[in-house]
Amino acid sequence: MSTVTRFYYDPFTEFDRLFDDAFSARFSPSSAAVTETSSDRQAVVRPRMDLYENKDSNTVTAAFELPGLKSEDVSIEVHQNCLVVSGEFNKTESREDNGYAVRERRQGKFSRTLQLPSGVKHEDVKAKMENGLLTVTFPKDVPEQQPRRITVS
Repeated sequence: MSTVTRFYYDPFTEFDRLFDDAFSARFSPSSAAVTETSSDRQAVVRPRMDLYENKDSNTVTAAFELPGLKSEDVSIEVHQNCLVVSGEFNKTESREDNGYAVRERRQGKFSRTLQLPSGVKHEDVKAKMENGLLTVTFPKDVPEQQPRRITVS
């Protein structure tokens, strides 16, 4: 019985690598982490993030794709109106298939930083991790930040 292995090629990964190499000497992206690979080349661990605004509940939600991570592998901190999400990938898989030993390793640290609206307290930030998707929700405007009308007499 033969098995069919599907290979997914993303051409944009090569473009990302090309631009990262070209600009790494001048710019250091705050959202990327550099890890050592088996060759002399360094790999960049950059988890994907989506931001959503809910105008009805006046909240902003940041969704981070962190496949294979558990909630204890991720750290979330609020410091001087900045939300810092950081963690570490350290996953090793090995299997034997038709006489071949296949070992895959993924490791590295990452950090993403978001600017929070002024006045947001750390108690207002809520986080939830489910199936490798970290969802962080915080208020867009705090009550004392919203404009108030003053009548002129």
